[in-house]
Amino acid sequence: MTAIQEIDNNLTIGKIVAINYRTAEVFKKYGIDFCCKGNLLLSDVCVEKGLDYETIENEVMAKMTNASLIPEGEYKEMPLDVLVNHIEHTHHVYVRDSIPTLLAFLNKICKVHGERHPELNEVYDLFDGCAHELMGHMIKEETILFPAIKQLAIANQQEHPIVKPFFFGVLSNPINMMKSEHATEGDRFFRIAEITHNFMPPADGCTTYRVAFQQLNEFQNDLFQHIHLENNILFPKALILEQRICN
Repeated sequence: MTAIQEIDNNLTIGKIVAINYRTAEVFKKYGIDFCCKGNLLLSDVCVEKGLDYETIENEVMAKMTNASLIPEGEYKEMPLDVLVNHIEHTHHVYVRDSIPTLLAFLNKICKVHGERHPELNEVYDLFDGCAHELMGHMIKEETILFPAIKQLAIANQQEHPIVKPFFFGVLSNPINMMKSEHATEGDRFFRIAEITHNFMPPADGCTTYRVAFQQLNEFQNDLFQHIHLENNILFPKALILEQRICN
């Protein structure tokens, strides 16, 4: 993702979005048309709409700044409670923040381009289903599974066993359910990738079309990293810890 220090006053809104599609979320928030009127300068639009340019510029720059990635080895060394917090504060927050904007973009391109590209309707239905299921999935993790894993981590740090069993029985019960749901959503996104030709917009796609597909691609990347951290690092370590400290 391209990062720049400040917005060039000669860059149109459309060019800003082309540099980093995440900025489209800011323009949508303020009712700025980055698609059909993407040839306008941000400063001019702010004057026309009575918006504070500096505020919007700061939000756009925040979207253009790359988030630093944590090396894979650090995830494996994190205490389980720290890893749980990272997953919640990074991936769960990302999912909740991204869904409304992405659904709105997909709905718009379905209405504008759906007649020429009927596959968009399936894309919308698939993502809408994924969004609904992920919201419920994250609630189950945050209210049932993750608190249990944190309890294990704290017991381990304080070097005392957990005698009373979890209300759901052994940890593998909710973990197996979460892994099954992960597989369902992974398959759903593989289908989205298939019918969008790996998120490649057609030649006649507008800016919103391109942004929607870029965001779908990013959402998939985040989802797969999210699932990887849970399935391959968090869950196996939690199961080992449960065996060691639970009587």
